[in-house]
Amino acid sequence: MYAIVEIAGQQFKAEAGKKLYVHRLEGNEGDAVSFDRVLLTEADGAVKVGTPIVAGVKVNAKIVAHLKDDKVIIYKKKRRKTYEKTQGHRQYLTQIAIESIG
Repeated sequence: MYAIVEIAGQQFKAEAGKKLYVHRLEGNEGDAVSFDRVLLTEADGAVKVGTPIVAGVKVNAKIVAHLKDDKVIIYKKKRRKTYEKTQGHRQYLTQIAIESIG
């Protein structure tokens, strides 16, 4: 069984027992979180598509860790203009473990 769930404005495929990296969530490590914006569910070949969400279905998860993603380097240059700019970015992430869908 799996579900397509919207977490912090992005869609993820959630399966029980899987771990996901999502944008930083409120809460401490070990806290339980639940998401009720389930867009699609699949169980034993039967697919339910929401309009826009499937009523009565929640995805329960646990916060595993808060961390930062790898550094991304942004480099801009305009030739013959002596313009160069370097900038770095690291996205804050939360690792969650999906416990149940139901």
